Amino acid sequence: MRYIEFEKIVETVESLCISAAYELPADVLDALEKAAQKESNPSAAKILNQLIENARIAKEQRIPLCQDTGLAVVFVEQGCGVTIKSGADEGRETLFDAINAGVAAGFQKGNLRKSVVGDPLNVRKNTGTNTPAIIHHTIMPGEQLKLTVMTKGGGCENKSQFKMFRPTADREEIINWIVDVIGSAGADACPPFVVGIGIGGNFELSCLMSKKALCRDLNRSNNDEFYAGLEKDLLARINALGAGPQGLGGDTTALAVLIETGPCHIASLPVAVNIECHSHRHKTAVI
Repeated sequence: MRYIEFEKIVETVESLCISAAYELPADVLDALEKAAQKESNPSAAKILNQLIENARIAKEQRIPLCQDTGLAVVFVEQGCGVTIKSGADEGRETLFDAINAGVAAGFQKGNLRKSVVGDPLNVRKNTGTNTPAIIHHTIMPGEQLKLTVMTKGGGCENKSQFKMFRPTADREEIINWIVDVIGSAGADACPPFVVGIGIGGNFELSCLMSKKALCRDLNRSNNDEFYAGLEKDLLARINALGAGPQGLGGDTTALAVLIETGPCHIASLPVAVNIECHSHRHKTAVI
């Protein structure tokens, strides 16, 4: 059995929140650079180059990539041989306590906007800490703790959608719906997008898979040849919409389409689309 100190988790999550806010991942930056080189619309190419410049300034000057520094979504893979050594104070005992303490510290020390309200409908008062985070926890073999922090902006999240298809739905029907979802998102979701798609599972799992898909490297296709082909076809169809960077026209409406799948009920075919803006912020650490 391996023990990990509570404060070590706090410090790690704090660092991930700050670095995610300031540093665009290398695969996303690479995709923007390639898109700028291939873009046939001069105005669109200019916007893409401005996004690249924005990323450079944010990293060098240690300032947020975007004013919406996002809701913290944390994917946790905890080895079954890992135990958390509790903090000394009351309320600092569990893994989730450590993660939320790290998010609060990261958003405070990184001068990041706090964007969480405690009550969704009645009061909508800001918690002032950007907590609680949305935490997805999985037990894995081994003695490591893997933490991925995604800071998800509100504009793109608001344009994400779910649909329960009939099990008889074919590939083209699903493609058409996904392309319509992206088309309706428009400039409000800040293209060029990274599109996460969950196919299968059930109501909640398809949505979770669509978000988890966004953690994948943009250069890595689905391991299944059928779904890798679907990713490629969807990206082509989405870019053929011509919405372009910031919805002002161009070849680059999306940088990547990433699909995750899961088994589902014989009577169901759930599909979820989670849209991510060009400021696709996520960082991972393994303790």
